[in-house]
Amino acid sequence: MTLRLWHRLFLAIALPSAAAMAAFALLQAHSFQQGFLEYVNRLERERLEVVSQALVDAYARDGDWRFLEGDARRMHRLLQIGADAPDGRPPPHPARREPMRPPLDRDRRDGPYDPEMRGPAPVPYSPRNAAALPARLLLVDADDTIVAGNPAVPRDAPAIELRHDRRLVGRLLVAPLPRLRSNMDLDFARSQHRTLAIVGISLLIVAVLAAWWLSRWLLRPVRALAAGAQALAAGDYAARIDIRRNDELGALADDFNALATALERHRDARRRWGADIAHELRTPISILSGEIQALQDGIRSVDAARLASLQAECARLRDLVDDLYDLSLSDAEALSYRFEPLDFGALVVEALRAHEDALRAAGIVCEADVQSYSIARGDRGRLRQLLDNVLANVARYTDAPGRVVVALESIDDAGEARCRLRIDDTAPGVPAEALPRLFDRLYRVEPSRSRQFGGAGLGLAICRNIVEAHGGRIDAHASPLGGLRIEIELPRGVVA
Repeated sequence: MTLRLWHRLFLAIALPSAAAMAAFALLQAHSFQQGFLEYVNRLERERLEVVSQALVDAYARDGDWRFLEGDARRMHRLLQIGADAPDGRPPPHPARREPMRPPLDRDRRDGPYDPEMRGPAPVPYSPRNAAALPARLLLVDADDTIVAGNPAVPRDAPAIELRHDRRLVGRLLVAPLPRLRSNMDLDFARSQHRTLAIVGISLLIVAVLAAWWLSRWLLRPVRALAAGAQALAAGDYAARIDIRRNDELGALADDFNALATALERHRDARRRWGADIAHELRTPISILSGEIQALQDGIRSVDAARLASLQAECARLRDLVDDLYDLSLSDAEALSYRFEPLDFGALVVEALRAHEDALRAAGIVCEADVQSYSIARGDRGRLRQLLDNVLANVARYTDAPGRVVVALESIDDAGEARCRLRIDDTAPGVPAEALPRLFDRLYRVEPSRSRQFGGAGLGLAICRNIVEAHGGRIDAHASPLGGLRIEIELPRGVVA
């Protein structure tokens, strides 16, 4: 039988609870047994302290203990306890005690006679009758010499001091009761044990039920997560888990919902990506097909202009395929990079010179404030591709007459030296809600920066991957010149 998770959790809670409850019950029973036995012994000594005054009175009448030497039975009669009481009952309360009768004549025999002890033989102190009170008494004088009683009683047993005129005249040693023997005491102990057993079993049942409920309650979010995971695996990315908890399971549910949202967004982006690629490819293919069909039908003659048009559409297809290939490589982090220390400022100046004629032809004036800033880790070819894409967008989308301002500066970002490149152009601008999406693949702002100017909307997506591969960041903002600002930050590092 395979145990499910809630079964294991239930056992992990219930078994330690049951073991702890059983251990507590055993310790409590043992503690009660010892405590009750100590209570009975203490109560016995307290009552003996009351009746021990009879021994002191007898001592005061005779002046010494010779009248009691070896006569344990007489000592028992003075203490109002029976030598033949096997249950070891404590002496009665003084208020209910009968008047002390005069001692019997020495010649009268109330029990077996011991010639050496001059009286009836005391009850021996042995495991079988150790619970009998007479067998647990020993009277010694002030010099610790045995007067009467059981000589087997340990000398370190609890003692009741006997004083006459504030002078210690003897001690009554009382051996502790080894175990309960009285029927009343045993009945009380049994009743306490029964009560403890009932309470323990009741608490154990409550603990087991609580463990069952707690295990089911704790695993309820886990079952919801499992159901949500199965829904995601089946392609239902709209599945969400409604768990409002402030613990780790609640945090896990929030992470699951965030994962589902990300998967849903990626699925929608993948669908848009496929549709956008199909649309981008359809346009030049449709133009090529129409041009070729017109040539085949003789509607148009084959001349240099028609061939140039066909070549332009082929070039557009080639550029689109190249961009898609580069983007797929950069997404897979498979673009080849050759990092080396280089002067980023000089690379910016080189790119501006290369695009100077194109910008001038588009009616755009270029202003540059670029100083020499070296970076320790850069790929010259990829960074040049980055700059070419950004400057090509400026030439393609900025209205004439226009202006572009390029500035390169050094900044200190949280103790890290970085260089920041800002490229600002004039109108038209980009709506604020479109700025965060400019670096999405195949995204274009319509109609201000539309398809009629060329491009497939992949250049800025490639630029973002190149910048991130260099440990930097690229952002788009509204330009104070009225157009778009592209801001690029790269770490400078330490140049060897």
